[in-house]
Amino acid sequence: MLRKTLFVLAIASALAACGKESKDPGKGGKDGKEQAGAAVNLLVSPEDMLTIQSNALASGPVITGSVQPERNADLRAEVSAVVIQVLKENGEIVKRGDVLVRLDETAIRDSLNSAEEASRASSQVLEQSERMFQRMKTLRASGMTSTQALEDAEIRRNNAQSDLSAAKSRAAQARQQLQRTLVRAPFDGIVSERKVSNGDTAQIGKELIKVIDPTSMRLEGLVSADKIGVVKVGQPVLFRINGYPGQDFAGKVRRVDPAANAVTRQVAVLVDFNDKEQPRVAGLYAEGRIETETVSALMIPDSALVKAGDVTYTWKVKDKALHKVNLRIGARDVRTGQWEVQSGLASGDTVLRTPGSTFKDGQKVELTAGKVVPAAAVASSSAAVVGKGN
Repeated sequence: MLRKTLFVLAIASALAACGKESKDPGKGGKDGKEQAGAAVNLLVSPEDMLTIQSNALASGPVITGSVQPERNADLRAEVSAVVIQVLKENGEIVKRGDVLVRLDETAIRDSLNSAEEASRASSQVLEQSERMFQRMKTLRASGMTSTQALEDAEIRRNNAQSDLSAAKSRAAQARQQLQRTLVRAPFDGIVSERKVSNGDTAQIGKELIKVIDPTSMRLEGLVSADKIGVVKVGQPVLFRINGYPGQDFAGKVRRVDPAANAVTRQVAVLVDFNDKEQPRVAGLYAEGRIETETVSALMIPDSALVKAGDVTYTWKVKDKALHKVNLRIGARDVRTGQWEVQSGLASGDTVLRTPGSTFKDGQKVELTAGKVVPAAAVASSSAAVVGKGN
């Protein structure tokens, strides 16, 4: 009974103590809650802000297409034969004159041997006919033969000459066909596509292997016909290539086709690369813009923008406070990566360079004039912001 009474008194004393502490303004009372809910200022260094300024924005029609090599060869069979050996695979480097595909030469070599034998026989017949013709001329001069016999000898000599020419032609043709059983690389390059295997029957015109020169890449693009009037040869082109993220390529217009496609109503435009650094893979999709004119526009870097669904906004610093400003964004300058600001900001406005996700509209800002934020901290996170109580 005594133990129960002591336990109840202990609980009552603890509750009384808690009540006193809650009434103490310095230990979590009403004033403590107000202190916890007080506004938090943002300490921002000058390096975390940027001033919106007007800059040159290149504009012009959009060009889309693919990167293709200027030098490419689709090697096809020039004789009907069986594929004996394919010596190169896709991606292998080849030199001019290297044998890529070997075709069966048995039948063609037999034809060559036959043509050469026929050529030798015709040559012997021609020599005999020539000697006969010369004898008949001598006999005719002495009156020992008739004119008809001389003419017959001349005809036989002429026919032998024709037969020899025909036999030599057949031998040359067979020799040429024999050379065509070895398919060689026409220039230095890379095998891009192997289309036959050992044992395949290659008819005349059948695709065997394809070779490209990776140093001769160019953009084969298309421009809408209603924009083609401002496109001229020599204009600069900036574009990006699928497979090379974050890398911009520069070129210039080499040729504009004189006719639009009857179905798509687009005009083909050929663009050369300005730099030696080119993609090594053909067929990659590319998209860019032909710089036909340059205008002045407000520009903002991509890092200062925040996108929430279809809404794009930034954090503007004004009167020592943050203000959430919705923006209407225009075209992107592929040279600098900045975006055109069509509305929402004016020249001279100050915004946060890399805003965070915990900012509030109207939140007070305190500029730390003498404090320099490390570059690593700025690059790895948003603006260097530290909460500070009143």
